[in-house]
Amino acid sequence: MNCFKSGYFLLVLLLAGLLSSCSETETPLPILGNRDVVNGDTIYPTIPDFEFINQDSQLVTNATFAGKVYVVDFFFISCPSICPGVTKQMLKVHDHFLKDDRVLLMAHTIDTKHDTIPRLKAYAENLGANPEKWHFVTGPKDEIFDIADDYFSVAVENPDSPGGFDHSGRLILVDKNRHVRSFCDGTNPEDVDRFIEDIELLLKMEYPAPAAQ
Repeated sequence: MNCFKSGYFLLVLLLAGLLSSCSETETPLPILGNRDVVNGDTIYPTIPDFEFINQDSQLVTNATFAGKVYVVDFFFISCPSICPGVTKQMLKVHDHFLKDDRVLLMAHTIDTKHDTIPRLKAYAENLGANPEKWHFVTGPKDEIFDIADDYFSVAVENPDSPGGFDHSGRLILVDKNRHVRSFCDGTNPEDVDRFIEDIELLLKMEYPAPAAQ
């Protein structure tokens, strides 16, 4: 083996070792958003209480997600721009964690006038969404628009935007304590793949494996 090949081989071994070391010492996901310090305690932002109705006419609240991590987005059925692509990526997350009951999904319609419960149900069924895994919710328009801010997303009416609404296309990850831990660009499949890895990491953090006996 000549010097060039020998040096190249050693470099490959070094890079492999570094990658292995990095995978064994994963950096925990941060809690996103501004935080306060009260009497020496750090107070992190949380998702507020909410009540929406899903595609099966069931009440969906914070209690629905108790003990779970969940992924949310904001969409509308007649969206002529980014929603179909974002929903396709949400479906990828749904399918990846389909058999993992620690993970749920929630899609908020921002067109509460037209996206009725029967339309949401038909839309969900057409996607093949498991209704116990993925909630398509509606509710008072102002409440949905307001809570988008808490998820660091965008949902506003704008007659100059396609379909009459501005929305970010983000997928947002929330932990068991209502903290936002990660988000991605739902129009970018590669960023969604990275986001799925973040979900896997959060599951390791939230549900640590039992210690060996």
